[in-house]
Amino acid sequence: MTIMKANTEQVDRWYQQAESQAARYFDVLQEHIRSKSYVPRLLDDFIGWKKRHLPRQKWLPIWRRGVKSPESSEGSRFFAWLARAGKLDDYLERSVSYMYLRDLGQDLSDPRTRTKIQRMVGRLKKTLVSPEEATGGTGFSQEMMSLASVYRWAQREGVEEAVIWVMERLKGVRTYLPPEMNAEEAERKLIKIILGVVVHVMDEMDDQTETGCAERSRRLGEAIKLGYYYGLTYPFIDDLLDSGALNADEQDQYSRMIRKTIRTGIVPELGEWSGRHHELVRYIHTELREAYEFIRGYQNPDTQNVFFEQSNIFFESQDADRCKTLDDAHYSNEELYLPIILKSASSRLIVRSVISAPQDEGFDQRVFYYGLYNQLADDFADMAADLEAGAVTPYTYYLTYRHERPDLINPFELYWVVISHLIHHVYRSEPQTREIILARAINGLKRYQRRVGADRFHEVMAIFTLGHPELEGLIQLLVHRAVDVDFYDKWLRDQLLITMRTSRQEQEAFAELVQMARKHVNAILPIPSAASSSNREDPLLVETANYSLEGSGKRLRPIIAWVMGVQVYGLDPAALSPLFRALEYMHTASLIFDDLPSQDNSPSRRGKPTLHEVHNSAIAELTGIFLIQKAVEEQASLKGFDNESVLVLLQYLSRKAGEICMGQAMDLNAKGKVLTVEELDRICFYKTGIAFEACLVAPAILARANETEIAVLKKFAYHTGIAFQIKDDLLDGEGDSRLLGKPTGKDIENGNSTYVTVLGTAAANKAMWEHYCLAMEALQELPEPPSFLKHLLHYNMNRKA
Repeated sequence: MTIMKANTEQVDRWYQQAESQAARYFDVLQEHIRSKSYVPRLLDDFIGWKKRHLPRQKWLPIWRRGVKSPESSEGSRFFAWLARAGKLDDYLERSVSYMYLRDLGQDLSDPRTRTKIQRMVGRLKKTLVSPEEATGGTGFSQEMMSLASVYRWAQREGVEEAVIWVMERLKGVRTYLPPEMNAEEAERKLIKIILGVVVHVMDEMDDQTETGCAERSRRLGEAIKLGYYYGLTYPFIDDLLDSGALNADEQDQYSRMIRKTIRTGIVPELGEWSGRHHELVRYIHTELREAYEFIRGYQNPDTQNVFFEQSNIFFESQDADRCKTLDDAHYSNEELYLPIILKSASSRLIVRSVISAPQDEGFDQRVFYYGLYNQLADDFADMAADLEAGAVTPYTYYLTYRHERPDLINPFELYWVVISHLIHHVYRSEPQTREIILARAINGLKRYQRRVGADRFHEVMAIFTLGHPELEGLIQLLVHRAVDVDFYDKWLRDQLLITMRTSRQEQEAFAELVQMARKHVNAILPIPSAASSSNREDPLLVETANYSLEGSGKRLRPIIAWVMGVQVYGLDPAALSPLFRALEYMHTASLIFDDLPSQDNSPSRRGKPTLHEVHNSAIAELTGIFLIQKAVEEQASLKGFDNESVLVLLQYLSRKAGEICMGQAMDLNAKGKVLTVEELDRICFYKTGIAFEACLVAPAILARANETEIAVLKKFAYHTGIAFQIKDDLLDGEGDSRLLGKPTGKDIENGNSTYVTVLGTAAANKAMWEHYCLAMEALQELPEPPSFLKHLLHYNMNRKA
């Protein structure tokens, strides 16, 4: 019988069976607390463990005395120091072993597991430290966390389409997250789950020696999608219900929908939604329906049963916790702890069912007992935030009622009881497991002390006293002095959060900078009319030129020049104004020519009828020529720069204007022809890439930048231009004409070869990402890569117009 046919009684029985198992486990732990049997065992464990982790006094040269080793947060310096000190292998083995213990539920005493750990250590070492380590170089890639590095990994594994797909889906999640939710934390969790599922699948494939490259790519691609679909449940079920974004009626309605989905295996129709979050819930409903269909289609019937069984256990145990309030002083220890035993175990058991991994009773047992340890560690770290939010956890409840409820179990004591139970009863005193679990526990307390400060740390330790001074004193000594307890996954988590936070701040700064530059550029663009100045030019051409300059233009080219000139090179924006005008005049002239009936025959541009539609082709052509001449005039009027630089700039921009005309001629000559990618690249460079190049290089010329820097800017512009053109081609086929300000499908209508018509949508996306990576890699050749240019590339990948 499958879960889809199972009735409510069967689902309830599953939960009751799991709850009984959790109760038996909790009884064992309570007995350890009553008898204090964990204390002598932990003392023995720590006495042996500290021999490896308490530094011995060494005689050092005077110049090295007082010099501390770098903190793990220092990244490249830390990894280089580990390599030089001969500690990198131990660090990586400790980190990878923990991952196999916690995430993969492996037995570290199994020789096959040890082999896989060593293999993973070797791979990680190659990514962290290059051969330069032997001579003191860091070799650490500062761009490990970048989108470019993710895509390069995807290329090596042959999963580019899956990675592009998940990046697009993550953008959707970011768009729909309500403001009450922590967007960075939600995205981090989702990424972590995707990585977790991928690691699970890679581990399964490591056990299968016959897995070929094509099969490996197929399974990794599926794992990425499975990770995303399963991971959605965290931000859009667990976190959303905890966030307070939904009112009570919405929360009840939403919980009923999720509960029905889990109990039947089918996402019900949404029906009428009575709350104010209709658009959000409709999006989530669509995503979850797609997720359940994909997961169900991937799984075999046996693992499908396990998936829905464990999903139900997780949801119901989480719901039981969610209903608690700190105002209620009467929760029993069982009510506090049984739900977290269940949810912490089921969250890991779900993953193996998602990927249809074969049943493994040893894995199930290890994960069931291990989950509580991890949950208690997380709740300890988050207790201040949980208390402020009024959330009920064992720690917040104990802090609130410890004086009036002497029966309450001290959760910090239970934490050490669980550790002792894991080491001696679950993992049979296996040495490596003991080493890893104790190192992780001390590392967690060290991180907590760093975050809250030594005074607050000692206050907390006094509140959660174990009642055994010798053990407490030893733990505090180790927190203060133990070394070699860092873990790579913690560093990775911190870096991911730092990267996301920095990226958000840079994106906000990018948007503000663009707005500031656009305001400046828009103010200086209009050409004065003859009536308002000494201008002797034909009023009709001034009028038509200004008509073409107006509208919803992005002003991308003068904005780029503004940022490069003002922000990067420190030039005076007023002195650069003629350059900004010249660049936009040249660009607008090129658009007028592009839109003509003899060329692209476009009826609208920048949200308005094109110039030839308002007047005629002859006037449009004359206006384009007029704007080009005005651009030359503006360049010649630059003041405050040395004459040689202005002359070099005039020659450079004149040459580039000619090359842009060559590009348009190539494009016209290619109409109706099937082009190769190489031919498209050449046309694109002349039509689009050169314009980007001019915006970057023109300020560099005026700032007298060296040739090496200008060569890097040209390389960046080449790949950025092609990436922008491919995005334009994708939008021409799939974009919204209202957002674009022009009709879509014109390239196909005109018989033009585009990246989409030549390569297809999927391959065109890959080509865009390849040029994105090449542009990002070019940026790294600059001594100080401008963050604006990085976010310019991100803007292109994300834009809808």
